[in-house]
Amino acid sequence: MEKLRVIFMGTPEFAVPCLKILNELTEIICVVTQPDRPKGRGQKLLPSPVKIFAEENNLPILQPQKIKLPESVAQLKNFPADLIVVVAFGQILSQEILDLPKFGCINVHASLLPKYRGAAPIEWCLINGEALTGVTTMQMDEGLDTGDMLLKTEVEISDEMILPELREKLMTAGADLLAETIKKLQRGELHPVKQNDALSNYAPMLKKDTGLIDWNKPAREIHNLVRGLYGGAFTFINEQKIKIWRTKIFPDALEIDAGKFKFVDKKFLVGTGDGVLEILELQGAGGKKIDAEILSTQSRD
Repeated sequence: MEKLRVIFMGTPEFAVPCLKILNELTEIICVVTQPDRPKGRGQKLLPSPVKIFAEENNLPILQPQKIKLPESVAQLKNFPADLIVVVAFGQILSQEILDLPKFGCINVHASLLPKYRGAAPIEWCLINGEALTGVTTMQMDEGLDTGDMLLKTEVEISDEMILPELREKLMTAGADLLAETIKKLQRGELHPVKQNDALSNYAPMLKKDTGLIDWNKPAREIHNLVRGLYGGAFTFINEQKIKIWRTKIFPDALEIDAGKFKFVDKKFLVGTGDGVLEILELQGAGGKKIDAEILSTQSRD
């Protein structure tokens, strides 16, 4: 059986395992990724993880500012493909692009569709306290993650799982599911299933204020926000912005007013609207991430 000629579209580290498995199973004729972005204090232009993999494997690369522009579509037409595979690319495809390849475009989406359509499904699954998520491959249409579903795989979420851990599990599961999808496509064994819009919900792009902690909310809800954003949740102590990286729910009965911080037996505790949280890791403005136990030692000196 001849290998499928594939255009791959993706950008972050999450997409790399899928690109790697495709590089083994198919003939990748082009990799499309976002333009290099300035990062760090020096604002040096850095390539995406997908671009780095493509360069290491001598794969042709396109980095359009906007994939929908006529000149970008014209570039894609220079790479006649059987299939386009999209994994966390970061731009919406036009119908003209969706219609280019023989088998259309397949997306690897990090949720059990139709739940958590949108840009940040992994984060919102954790923030909302879900116990189960997964990956879905789907046939893309012009809607936002609304295309017919192809295959699914489930991933359990433990109560203490944090964003990097869940992302790692979904990266691996997504690559495996994509491999299965490609093999079934070649054998003619895929049976697309329409999504039930009534069961859908949306995982919007994260904003800066998404991570602002409201200490009047229950401890479990705040804990889920912290583990879902992992470094993106924050509060203010003495008018200084403090990032909260890790927490756990304090099991003992203890009365602390919501938003009030207290050291108890080397533990950095904070009251909430329902229960008490222990802060495990935090980071001050311009500082490094530290264990909260260090603060308890300093508070006694």
